[in-house]
Amino acid sequence: MCSALLPWYEEKNATVASVNLDPGVQELPYEPDIDIRDFLDISTVMQNYKLGPNGALIMAADLVATRLNDVQESLDSINPDYAIFDTPGQIELFAYRNSGPYIVENLRSEGKTVLFMFDSTLVSTPRNFVSIALLAASIQLRLKTPQISVLSRKDLLGPNLRKVMSWSSNARKLEESLMQDSTASYELDSFVLRDLARAGVGYELYPVSSTTREGLIELSAIITRQMNQGEESEE
Repeated sequence: MCSALLPWYEEKNATVASVNLDPGVQELPYEPDIDIRDFLDISTVMQNYKLGPNGALIMAADLVATRLNDVQESLDSINPDYAIFDTPGQIELFAYRNSGPYIVENLRSEGKTVLFMFDSTLVSTPRNFVSIALLAASIQLRLKTPQISVLSRKDLLGPNLRKVMSWSSNARKLEESLMQDSTASYELDSFVLRDLARAGVGYELYPVSSTTREGLIELSAIITRQMNQGEESEE
C-alpha cells in the first residue's frame, strides 16, 4: 500500500515522505525516506541483550519508541505535505505494545489517520470478516486515532468483491450470511457484530488494488477528509 500511495501523491505534486518503522523487514518495495533500521540493528540488539531472533524483534519494536526524536527531526527536515508510516507486518509488535500508541500519540503532526488493512484473502467468509472487524476495532481502541478500513488487493476477490462490500455496508446482509455459514458460530459472531454496531464502530471498506491502482482516488479523498476533519480540500 505504501508503494502505491507514494507515487500517487507525488503525481499530484504533493511532497510525501515514507517512514519505515519495521526494524526487522528485509526488503521493501519502495525506498524509504526515513528508515528505523538506520537507528536500530536487529543483530546488535541480539548481541547486546543476548536474545534470539524473535526476542530481538520484540525488543527492537519497543526500542523504536526511543528513536522517535530522530524520526521526528528527519521528518521535520523534509517538511512533507504527507508522511506515510509503514508499520511492522506483525500487528502485535506495534499496536499491542507500548511503543505503537506512544509513537502515534507523540508524533508531531497537523493531522493523523490510521489505515487498517482488511486482507481480501482473509475476509472472503462472513466469519473471518467479523473477526477482522473486531481486530480493527481493537486497533482503533489501542491507538485512539481516526481510522480508515481498506480492503487491500481487491482484484484477488473477483466476483466475491460485491458480496464482501455488501457486508461492509449492510450489517443485516452480513448477519444473514453468518446464519448460512455452516462453519460459523452464529451466536458468538452475531453477538460480536451487534456489539460493534452498538458501540458505533464502523467497518465501511474502501477497496483498493496496489497493482492496478483502482480505488486510490476514493481512498485519497477519504484520507483528505479525515486529515482535514471533514473539510474538503480545494483540490
